[in-house]
Amino acid sequence: MAREREFFDVPRKDVSYRPVDERLKDFCAVDIPLTDAEIHEQASRCMDCGTPFCHGSSTGCPLGNVIPEMNEAVYNGQWKEALDLLLSTNVFPEFTGRICPALCEGACVLGTIRPAVNICKIELAVIEEGYRRGYVHALPCGVRKPERVAVVGSGPAGLACAQVLNRSGYNVTVFEKDAKPGGLLRYGIPDFKLEKRVIDQRVDLMAQEGVDFQCNVNVGDDISYKYLHDRYDAIVLAGGASVPRDLAVPGRELGGIHFAMEFLTQQNREVCGEPEWGPDIDAAGKKVVVIGGGDTGSDCIGTARRQGATEVVQLEIMPKPPAERSESTPWPQWPLMLRESSSHKEGAVRRWNVDTTGFSGEGGVVKQVQCVEVEWAFDEAAGRLCPMRVDGSEFTVDADLVLIAMGFVAPTRNDLVEALGIAKDPRGFISRDERHMTSVEGVFVTGDMRNGASLVVRAIGDGMQTARNVMAHLSAKC
Repeated sequence: MAREREFFDVPRKDVSYRPVDERLKDFCAVDIPLTDAEIHEQASRCMDCGTPFCHGSSTGCPLGNVIPEMNEAVYNGQWKEALDLLLSTNVFPEFTGRICPALCEGACVLGTIRPAVNICKIELAVIEEGYRRGYVHALPCGVRKPERVAVVGSGPAGLACAQVLNRSGYNVTVFEKDAKPGGLLRYGIPDFKLEKRVIDQRVDLMAQEGVDFQCNVNVGDDISYKYLHDRYDAIVLAGGASVPRDLAVPGRELGGIHFAMEFLTQQNREVCGEPEWGPDIDAAGKKVVVIGGGDTGSDCIGTARRQGATEVVQLEIMPKPPAERSESTPWPQWPLMLRESSSHKEGAVRRWNVDTTGFSGEGGVVKQVQCVEVEWAFDEAAGRLCPMRVDGSEFTVDADLVLIAMGFVAPTRNDLVEALGIAKDPRGFISRDERHMTSVEGVFVTGDMRNGASLVVRAIGDGMQTARNVMAHLSAKC
């Protein structure tokens, strides 16, 4: 048992980053990957525990990745076996290995006494080694089924659904309104977190395997439901949730105030070499205020710093999380604790317990953000904790550019959905039954368009399950 004490003796090692002054000059990946020797050592820390909470869908990985067995294979240098295990549950580990927050690590049993196993980067090493060794390659289906399926949207859920259907022999066409496939992966996540070559590599494989990608096609506008109904045996809606939460405060109409995704999408298109799109938003030489403390807000910080912002301030209405796991989220729950992204380390002032009350400006352009400090207290009427403004705590923050990164509240509008009168839930998201089918027979929905904005790993898992439900539906019709 060469590994019996490694989780005691071997410390956790995380990826390092390129120097800040170097990485701010480009949009290339900031991570410096662990070496094969380091990955081997990190895999040795896995306890191979009797009840591995890391791959329980309710506590750890939403995909149910078979993690202890994968770690064992990596430790023994069995890269092909590790890859087969990983791909049996996760169709796109090259995405999740780069941008997943690693829910599995929050549920790692070792995490109760030591820093958790670095599962996410072991997973990334497995898929990257698979590409390097030629284990990952196009696998065209030998026998095709007669049924055809249209997938509307090519974000993580749509791509995952298309991958499973195509690998199962169905004829799949993916319709995408933008110039290239990827959805949020391509246009919402900066290249310094997910270089677009990674998406292109996978999309090229899918195309070689038979998936037909039709880009620059807006379903419901360029083509109708009748067109799809006449040519396809099932339709999957995977349009995502892109309607941002707004901030209804005085001065919102001022120039220089934009939604985060407008800012990020514009920069991603520029990096991809696509034509200019939307308003010209540039942080160069400006004081930037980011409202919202999630991943999107963090991405805005990194992008603004690369564009040459002189100062970046991030405002978050929530309290500052503790440095260690909060008692409110005991193991194996995902821990509430302070997290610092690579973008935060590039230079930003983070302020917590702050509510934005308005904007002021000059000449129709924003110049200041008006704020007030809040305390969180239980509201009897609401039945939950609510932010209460602290009297006399008002203050202002200078700003030449304000980016609103407060999440998303509704699915991407699709004329096909409206034309068919597809039922929605009280939140405005598309309703579906246990088969993932909408109120219209043969029309399914998957990902954020149904569930609301969530993690990429959850979108992939939902897309894979929707594909299985589509296959069951088509088989029942035969």
